[in-house]
Amino acid sequence: MGVIVTFNVTEIFEIPIGIGSITVENLLYFAVIIIVGVAVAKTVSTNVRRALVERLPKNEREVLVKLVYYIIVTGALVIALPQLQFDLSGLLVAGGIVGLVVGFASQSVVSNLVSGLFLMFEHPIKIGDSINVAGISGSVEDIRILSTVVKTYDGIFTRIPNEKVFTSNIANYVHNAARRFEYQIGIRYEDDAEVAIRVIKEVIWTHPFALKNPAPSVFVDNFGDDGVNLTAYIWAPTRNWWDVRTSLLWQIKQKLEENGIEMPFPQRTVRFADDLRVMAGDAGKGGAED
Repeated sequence: MGVIVTFNVTEIFEIPIGIGSITVENLLYFAVIIIVGVAVAKTVSTNVRRALVERLPKNEREVLVKLVYYIIVTGALVIALPQLQFDLSGLLVAGGIVGLVVGFASQSVVSNLVSGLFLMFEHPIKIGDSINVAGISGSVEDIRILSTVVKTYDGIFTRIPNEKVFTSNIANYVHNAARRFEYQIGIRYEDDAEVAIRVIKEVIWTHPFALKNPAPSVFVDNFGDDGVNLTAYIWAPTRNWWDVRTSLLWQIKQKLEENGIEMPFPQRTVRFADDLRVMAGDAGKGGAED
C-alpha cells in the first residue's frame, strides 16, 4: 500500500534558511528586485549614452552613463535590503546627515551639474557655435558636465560654469541660417540721395553672398551736421556674414565715388559780428599809424 505525501507550495517559501527569520520567499524577492533594477539600469544608461553621442565627449559621456547606472542599482539595492531583514533606519539617518553636509559643501557643483544636464537636453548651443554669454563672445570649444569652454575671438580659452550659462541670456550668432548687418553711409547735401540709394542697391545685388531674400533695404535715415545719413540693412548667410560685411562696404564706397557721390567732411562756418570787424579794422589802422 503506497504512501501519499501532500504539501503546500506556500509552505516552501516560508521555510527559514537559518539566518534569522529570513525565508526562501525573502531571498526570491531580493533576487527579483536586484535583477529588475540591473535591467532597468542597463536600459536607461544605454538610452542616455545614445542621447548624448553628439552632445558630449566620450569620456564625460561614459562618466555620466555610469553615474546613472549606479544610482539606479543603488536604489534597487536599498529597496531590496529589507527583504534580508536589514534595518535601513540607522543607515538612512547617517546618509541623511552626510547628504546635508555634502549638499551644503557642494551647492555650486550640484547646480552646475544640473544646469549642464538641462543644457544637454535643451540644446541651445553646440560645439562650434559662435555665441555671446555672460558678456563673453567666442566659439564653443567644449560642453562639459560642469562647465562650458569658449574660445574668444582673441584666441583666449574661457571656462564658464554651466549655472551661469544656463541662467544667462545666450546670443547664438549661427543658429539661424541668415544674419543681418547694417551700414551707416553719409553723403553730401548737394548729392542726390535717390541716386546714392540706387547705386548702393546695385552693389549689394551684384555681391554673390548678399541675400535677395530677405531683400536688402537702403533708405535715408536722418540729416546730420555735415551731410545726409543713409542706412543699409543687408542679409548674408551666417557662415559668410563676416566676409560679406568686411568686403561690401569698400565696394559701395568705390561705386559711389565713380558716380560723383562723395563722403562728407566735417565743415564749420565761422561768422564775425560787425562790431568785431570794426574793432579789427580800427586796430589795423592804429597799428599802421604807429
